[in-house]
Amino acid sequence: MYWGIKKMMSIIALSFLLITFLNFRAGRSKALKIRENTTIHSLPEYYGYYTAFWFLIPVTLIGISWLFFSESLITSFVLSNLQKEIVNFNEIQTLNFINGFKNLSEGRNITGEISLLLKEAASLYSYFSTVSNTLLIFACLSIGLFGFYISINKVSSVFQARNAIEKYINYFFLASTCIAILATAGILFSVVFEAIRFFGLVDLDDFLFGLKWSPQMAIREDQVGSSGAFGAIPLFVGTILISIIALLVAVPIGLMNAIYLSEYSPSNVRAYAKPMLEILAGIPTVVYGFFAAITVAPFLRGLGEFVGLSISSESALGVGLVMGIMIIPLVSSLSDDVISAVPQSMRDGSLGLGATKSETIKKVILPAALPGIVGGVLLAASRAIGETMIVVMAAGLSAKLTINPLDAVTTVTVQIVTLLVGDQEFDSPKTLAAFALGLTLFVFTLVLNYFALRIVKKYREQYE
Repeated sequence: MYWGIKKMMSIIALSFLLITFLNFRAGRSKALKIRENTTIHSLPEYYGYYTAFWFLIPVTLIGISWLFFSESLITSFVLSNLQKEIVNFNEIQTLNFINGFKNLSEGRNITGEISLLLKEAASLYSYFSTVSNTLLIFACLSIGLFGFYISINKVSSVFQARNAIEKYINYFFLASTCIAILATAGILFSVVFEAIRFFGLVDLDDFLFGLKWSPQMAIREDQVGSSGAFGAIPLFVGTILISIIALLVAVPIGLMNAIYLSEYSPSNVRAYAKPMLEILAGIPTVVYGFFAAITVAPFLRGLGEFVGLSISSESALGVGLVMGIMIIPLVSSLSDDVISAVPQSMRDGSLGLGATKSETIKKVILPAALPGIVGGVLLAASRAIGETMIVVMAAGLSAKLTINPLDAVTTVTVQIVTLLVGDQEFDSPKTLAAFALGLTLFVFTLVLNYFALRIVKKYREQYE
């Protein structure tokens, strides 16, 4: 039954698209008939788009609203009809009951005995879902056809269809921008809210300046190994150490690649070298994690034994090297684009004054391209700071305060993953600490971007 409903909804969606196309044809045809006798303001296609939009947009808005609210409303109707039978259920039993009748209604396997109450709830859920789908189809058709009726009557020789379509597109762009801003604000506020709860349990100074990280909270007074220390300095130091190593690898190699590809390489070499280099950006980070854990770490450990150094299997050096390889395409590709965008007149002027090619690159091209290069480096730095999979697979889990790249360190992202793995209750400092770490990482990245923008603005004004 569940798959039958899915198939039916797919057919209905295709039918609405077909109706939208027919509305487009109707608006366009009416505009063409009008054009036979007089001039019209816009091309006939714009009138077709106008009638199609007046059908499609209301239908889309109703469908999106239905997707957001129908599930909770149907569940509420089912529970209200069975209020007497489930009055003694606690919160966990109610959630299990809801999942049970939904799975039963959708034809999924259910472990254990299926009670009569569960069957009745599944039947009610299927009934209300059918009613909801029917009402959705009726509402979409009614409002969509009403919109088509209004729009088709507006099609005339004096109606400015092109202006209307452009206005709707501007509204769409504005709505997209607002959605992006609201999504960012929602993510930020959710993290801030949970972080405030954490700082209500743990002192802010202890978190920001504490030198010991051990978020194991004691359940009993006599429990061993549960210190509950939330000093995040070791995590910040480990994150910065690995990021610096990654940038020391990526920035020189990426920048030299960009200079060679944009200034020295023949066109046929560039045509093959740049795509091959950018393949690195398409490799999943889990592959880099395997490479760091299985290849790089044992190689560094063996090399250290050969020269008499003790290098940890989870050293910051190994993780930083692999992460640096991963972000080379970011630095190289962005730097290549901004160097290539430097006006040829600046190169010709420098060479005409007697400067060599290398002097032109050092004295003219790189300073002029510096804002874009800084932007690429900062983007790579943000990518390194926020990287999770490589450090989870190849870095250490224990927080150690050290700046020795040969030691095992942990990072903020590793600890966030560790704290949120498994079934967690979001009411203890151990779990809430992940949100505090996330907020701190966000603020740090924001400050980093602020200074980058200041640098970019300064040099852009100098060379524009």
